[in-house]
Amino acid sequence: MTKKRTLTQFLDKLIEKNCAFAIWSEPGSDEPEILLTDKKDLIYPKEFCKLNGQEGFVFAPYEVNSTTPLVLLKPGIYHKGIEEIIKIDLDEIQKNQAAASKEDEHFIIEKEVYLKDIETTIETIKTSKLSKAIISRLIPSTRGEESIGELYMQLFEQTPNAFIYLVNLPKAGCWMGATPEVLLKSDEKTLETISLAGTQTRRADSDYSWHTKDIEEQAFVSRYLLDVFYQFNIHPYTTRGPETLESGKVAHLFTSFRFSAKKLSRRLGDFVAELHPTPAVCGYPKSKASKFITKIEKHDRRYYTGYLGPWQLNNSIRLFVNLRCMEITPKQYILYSGGGITARSVPEEEWEETNNKARTLLSAIEAVQNNDINQKTHSTASQLTSEQRN
Repeated sequence: MTKKRTLTQFLDKLIEKNCAFAIWSEPGSDEPEILLTDKKDLIYPKEFCKLNGQEGFVFAPYEVNSTTPLVLLKPGIYHKGIEEIIKIDLDEIQKNQAAASKEDEHFIIEKEVYLKDIETTIETIKTSKLSKAIISRLIPSTRGEESIGELYMQLFEQTPNAFIYLVNLPKAGCWMGATPEVLLKSDEKTLETISLAGTQTRRADSDYSWHTKDIEEQAFVSRYLLDVFYQFNIHPYTTRGPETLESGKVAHLFTSFRFSAKKLSRRLGDFVAELHPTPAVCGYPKSKASKFITKIEKHDRRYYTGYLGPWQLNNSIRLFVNLRCMEITPKQYILYSGGGITARSVPEEEWEETNNKARTLLSAIEAVQNNDINQKTHSTASQLTSEQRN
């Protein structure tokens, strides 16, 4: 049995026992990392700024409330690399009671409704001080008997330039994703955040041209980051971009901002609290966009457009915005997808953008489900052949 197959079965067993864990890999890395912890070592800070002085793995919602708490997995069992992970003794890990199903809590809208919402958003932008708003929707996909561990490995192998993760947490549920967007990461004595916005279908020749709408959308995010830098007296800083970032089935525009970590030595939690949510996932101005989203979106974003990743774990920060993600329920995969709406948006194109963004996860689901069908068909055929011989 291969190591990857063993890891697949290992992850399935963790989910079967409803263990609290996070497994992830950074962009460009072929070594997944895992953190398992006891329920008593899960903490739920009331505010993003309460992360000051903490360490572990963060799973943060779009907005902290009673149903979507901010979760921090304190350091427990930590391993890096498939070979080390599969050495963990599953018999020593306690089984937890399964949470109640949340199948009925997801509000799915039809295309006509989404297009009308986008038209309303464009009209509001044209007649108010709102410049940009991210409007999202839910895309359901039927879950069969396929292995969640295999699905994680499929995503891990097909999307190497994204932050790939699978988490299972008592109050948050089971989530999986492949996000390209850095919120904040550390590199020795330097911190980095990025401005990412604008989307188009990935090209085989990597020859991209960007429309004015995409350039303006990305500029809103950059402008906001500089406003936050000013609040925290962050200067000097260096920039790189705008450049094209390919991830999964799509490509984006991004600009990198780097600065000395000394600037935030004791205020990292405060900085993240001010940074999140950026205009890339909310809109601009942020306060107006946030209020508008609350009125027009008919679903709870939960952990979509929140952030996650190692927080001061091994003296490293690797926080990513939770895009290209899905919630895994007993019967369905609920994919979350959205687009940045400006005065230049075209409703039909925005609908297609949400579909394009969902393809990264949908292609992984389809690959695993097709493989599962082929294996069952082969098994049935082999059984019939055996019976005929007998």
